[in-house]
Amino acid sequence: MARTGRKLPAKASVVIIGGGAMGVSIAYQLAHAGVTEVVLLEKDALGEGSTCKAAGGVRAQFSDRLNIELGHRSLEVFENFDKIFNQEIDLHQVGYLFLLDTAESVEAFETNIALQNSFGVTSRMVSVAEAKKLSPYINTDGLLAAAYSPRDGHCTPESVVLGYAAAARKLGATLRTGCEVIDIETVDGVIMAVNTEGGRIETDTVICVAGAWSRQIGEFVGVDLPVTPVRRQIVVTGEVPNLRPATPFTIDFSTSYYFHNEGNGLLLGMSDPDETPGFKLSRSDSWLPRLGEAIARRTPEFADIGIASGWAGLYEMTPDHNALIGEAPDVSRFLYATGFSGHGFLMAPAIGEVMRDLYLDTTPSLDVSELDANRFAGSEIRPELNIV
Repeated sequence: MARTGRKLPAKASVVIIGGGAMGVSIAYQLAHAGVTEVVLLEKDALGEGSTCKAAGGVRAQFSDRLNIELGHRSLEVFENFDKIFNQEIDLHQVGYLFLLDTAESVEAFETNIALQNSFGVTSRMVSVAEAKKLSPYINTDGLLAAAYSPRDGHCTPESVVLGYAAAARKLGATLRTGCEVIDIETVDGVIMAVNTEGGRIETDTVICVAGAWSRQIGEFVGVDLPVTPVRRQIVVTGEVPNLRPATPFTIDFSTSYYFHNEGNGLLLGMSDPDETPGFKLSRSDSWLPRLGEAIARRTPEFADIGIASGWAGLYEMTPDHNALIGEAPDVSRFLYATGFSGHGFLMAPAIGEVMRDLYLDTTPSLDVSELDANRFAGSEIRPELNIV
């Protein structure tokens, strides 16, 4: 029996492995489409993996066509989330502002914005002076330009999970937490059952949305999902006097240092190039000197603000920083959506719709065939450049 003490269903039409924003979005979409016996399994609490460790950013400013489309569609859902699910997600559409300090990055973002605009994204290049007006905290030394999209912003990941989960359960989906998957049974390439620490569920279909833990799930059925866990850390400051409510989600592109408002303070983060792969979920101070240097250079008035809290989470990195979405050709039926390399939460609404369509064997509204995991067997990859 699962740690929750609730008995597991003996069978399911489909088992979703992973209870983050993506998993509950898929559960909702399947149940809403009339699929019965939908079962979602999560080894911890819903959202406990990477979703609730995210910075909460939502955007469509990407360099890859599919990522733009997935982000754009998801933004439409986030904008109407409270009406659809009767759940407030604290959405702040303050915009995303990328600060650019090299001619190469300016040229790349100009190209990206032209592509984004072709899909209806209202992003634009802005001058250094306008960037300063949008985000007054920044020191503009060395900046050449910036890229801004006013419709982007941030919201609360936990609330998104709660909204989807409640709606999925209301439609008949079974969501079980505290229940780890330990194996998937197959016979001659056909899925027969999912074995968990709480028992066996007979099923012929599995959807893997286990984030940084997806590679192990794929190994159960002999499918290679090249996902590598990499720790990312975030800190939250104490109260900031005269905090400007409309400050954009601001990213210093060359260093990856970013910040946005969080309550009465600020949420700060950046990547650590010295971080090594692994399931490291404890906080480390090794990255703080680099973060301090970035703060002193780009937002010096933040330097004396105290840190109140922080946390560590996992990015699920792929070789080209793009997602893996598809259905395994040699196992019937093993579907997957993973490896989003830091932008999984913000794409969860669109991915729920895409995976629903793949399960139902109908044509998805967005063609994600180029994100199939088998792309790495060839020589061509599709790198996403706008990761944070």
